[in-house]
Amino acid sequence: MAREENNLLESVSSPDDLKKLSLEELKTYCDELRRYIIEECSVNPGHLASSLGAVELSAALHYVYATPEDKIVWDVGHQTYAHKIITGRREAFHTKRRLGGISGFPRMAESPYDAFGGGHASVSISAAFGMTKAAELQGARYKVVAVIGDGSMTGGLAFEGLNNAGASKTTDLLVILNDNHMAIDQATGALKNYLLRISTSERYNRLKQRLWRLMSHTPWLLRLCQKAGNAVKQGLLNNSNLFESLNFRYFGPVDGHDLKALVCTLRALRDIPGPKLLHVMTVKGKGYLPAEHDQSVWHAPGRFNPDTGERICAPGSVARYQDVFGETLLELARLDRRVVGVTPAMPTGCSMNILMHEMPDRCFDVGIAEGHAVTFSAGLAAAGMVPFCNIYSTFMQRAYDNVIHDVAIQDLPVVMCLDRGGLVGEDGVTHHGVFDMAAFGAVPGLVIAAPMDERELRDMMYTALHYGHPFMIRYPRGCGEGVAWRGEAFREIPVGRGRRLREGAAESAVALLTVGTTGNPGARAVARLAAEGVEVAHYDLRYVKPLDEELLEEVGRRFRKVVTVEDGCLRGGVGEAVAAFFNDRGYGVEVERLGIADHWVEHGTPAQLQALCGFDEEGIFRALRAATHEASVRNQSFPA
Repeated sequence: MAREENNLLESVSSPDDLKKLSLEELKTYCDELRRYIIEECSVNPGHLASSLGAVELSAALHYVYATPEDKIVWDVGHQTYAHKIITGRREAFHTKRRLGGISGFPRMAESPYDAFGGGHASVSISAAFGMTKAAELQGARYKVVAVIGDGSMTGGLAFEGLNNAGASKTTDLLVILNDNHMAIDQATGALKNYLLRISTSERYNRLKQRLWRLMSHTPWLLRLCQKAGNAVKQGLLNNSNLFESLNFRYFGPVDGHDLKALVCTLRALRDIPGPKLLHVMTVKGKGYLPAEHDQSVWHAPGRFNPDTGERICAPGSVARYQDVFGETLLELARLDRRVVGVTPAMPTGCSMNILMHEMPDRCFDVGIAEGHAVTFSAGLAAAGMVPFCNIYSTFMQRAYDNVIHDVAIQDLPVVMCLDRGGLVGEDGVTHHGVFDMAAFGAVPGLVIAAPMDERELRDMMYTALHYGHPFMIRYPRGCGEGVAWRGEAFREIPVGRGRRLREGAAESAVALLTVGTTGNPGARAVARLAAEGVEVAHYDLRYVKPLDEELLEEVGRRFRKVVTVEDGCLRGGVGEAVAAFFNDRGYGVEVERLGIADHWVEHGTPAQLQALCGFDEEGIFRALRAATHEASVRNQSFPA
């Protein structure tokens, strides 16, 4: 007897429960699951459109495969909400991305069904291939599936995985290409055009569907269908198959929202040996019209009314740092014909779409390929341009060698803008931009700037344009301080020069040194102490590298205790560099460092995470108060 429609969602707590459903019930379950994701994401935001597009695919995979023994590796993980709910996390789903709740991405530590962690693009094929080789070496018989989007397929690592796995014809690996012509923004590049030719040929797809209906019930017939389809495709499109050339048997394209076809195809593919690729066509935002019509916005829309589709925006008119970057870049491009913009598939996220809209010939979206973005920028710079290459801090980790080898060693005027520097919040451990200052601080000849507010970001971009050498600017996610910046005259900020924001008093013997936007809670903490009659000096370093040695000499002469604050890792960070400076020059300065200790920081709001790490306003205030108290006790014990 069929279950009541409203009870299907609650009846499934594991893939084993899912397998008890008929195909008709499975379709109803997917409808309920999609509605549930919409309702939950409307009040607890997350990556909505990608997950809506993968509901049927998630259900079909767990319906066919014996998970968690069989392994499903999800690339990035934006599309895994249905997977999480199917695999026993429905009751916890309302906690996703919240402090102490489940992650928005696959996490091995969270569930045995998360075969490999996610967050960064293009890793799934390499990881899944490693699992297949492990199974061979161990004599295990489990199946491995990698699910990768067409956006992630533009990353070089995906092709490295395909090339390596394709050379091993005995490897039983299935790669599912989830193709919706989107990354976060519209997909770009030659691969997009190739996939479009495959998926939009009416003559080929009409013949292919007839073949598949006749032959797709058994594996050997499906393989025959695949061979025939590729032969037809080569004849009709005059184009060899890219994936077949890499020794992957290509199947598809298949409608990723046709559950019956998906289940039938996956069952047949499960028993075909060797490396295989199934091309699945899906619609990002499927089943929710606002998300289907504006897929970039609804990738991560924030809170919204699920009935009307109206997005509920937080009040206030303070500009986001990314918009300061985008508008300033356009201004600079108008002033200087050498200015161009480069982004690895993040034009909307970093607001480079502002330049792209007005000057499309001077803005380059290179796909999800951070290393290529940096080296492409180096090529532009070598030929006389001044590229502003904008990459999120966490993703710039993937281009470390390109920065060193292609930009810094050759002393090229590439301006690298690291958006999302510091603790980014709900996206969590894979997205925090906490390593950039420590990692790039070791690179000779590279300037690293950290603006305290919107005006400084604007002026540092102007400074970088005229500097003529490698220049990196890191700034956080979210809104600024409300400082006036639009229409303000550009100012050059001398490279390697900080500033004293508050004089302080000699008797306090304490100075606060901040870098970047940590100077704002630092200034508020210092003001609170002043209201209590305690004057602490405050210095804004402005530059992570080179440090302002003249400023540090002043601090070393005047103060015995220094508190440093940085929105980055403490090991190898700015505080360590400041302490080393004082030690090398023989100053008897005790340095207390606030920042991110040597452990992983999970997800939560930025305010919650900064408080946990002890460098929010309250944490800085407590550290300064304790430091001034110690100084007072010391002065009383050892009077001058």
